[in-house]
Amino acid sequence: MSYIIELKRIEAVIMTKKRRSRGRSKGGKGRGALVQCSMCGALVPRDKAKKETRWVSLVDPTLSRELRARGAYIPGQRVLKYYCVSCAVHRGIVKVRERELRRTAY
Repeated sequence: MSYIIELKRIEAVIMTKKRRSRGRSKGGKGRGALVQCSMCGALVPRDKAKKETRWVSLVDPTLSRELRARGAYIPGQRVLKYYCVSCAVHRGIVKVRERELRRTAY
């Protein structure tokens, strides 16, 4: 008896790489913590979410102008919001870029 061994040619499929960072900023650190999107409520990895920081005054703007004119210091409160990528694009925080420009960092 003779056995015929047939070798199959296996072709490697090369996956396309849209972004150099694969859309995240974690590097090789493993799994990151999840944060909730401030707009839609989706759970997003913290290193992938887009962060927006705003300083909000606790005092009404007209009252604040009068107090500043008299020399008062009015502190502001920092509000930190996280957005998923789709909500960040919708709000205009992140722009849609061409294919070649996606591979470069912001």
